[in-house]
Amino acid sequence: MKKLKTTLPKTTLLGQNSALPQSPEDAVLEKVPNPHVGTHYVARFTAPEFTSLCPVTGQPDFAHLMIDYVPNKWLLESKSLKLYLGAFRNHGAFHEDCTVRIGKEIAALLKPHFLRIGGYWYPRGGIPIDVFWQTGTLPKGVWLPDQGVQPYRSRG
Repeated sequence: MKKLKTTLPKTTLLGQNSALPQSPEDAVLEKVPNPHVGTHYVARFTAPEFTSLCPVTGQPDFAHLMIDYVPNKWLLESKSLKLYLGAFRNHGAFHEDCTVRIGKEIAALLKPHFLRIGGYWYPRGGIPIDVFWQTGTLPKGVWLPDQGVQPYRSRG
């Protein structure tokens, strides 16, 4: 896997016209300084319309992603995240690979105290696949809300 490009405090995407990268390898995840270093809190990103491609059939797969993290020195810049996640639209990978890869790349960039990602995937072949990954330890006393995504329920 190609190393993800990163930048330090200066952002290159914010305030600029930015095309959707063709692949996650072409995407640039950016970080900005945390103005509340030393204060433990949870930041949450929700991507309810995430898409990637099945690596076998090339058909689109859809997921609801929830990313929760307790920042350390850095925050994830949201426009770069939006473009990074959008780059998966042309990327063929299994649900597990997409979910864990996203979590690991964000964690490597930010080095947060704690990060978890929930990938709630819509059924493929009649079977929904939910994927969960986390790193770090939730600091004592930090409120971590439930991700609030209902398990997939059929009509029955």
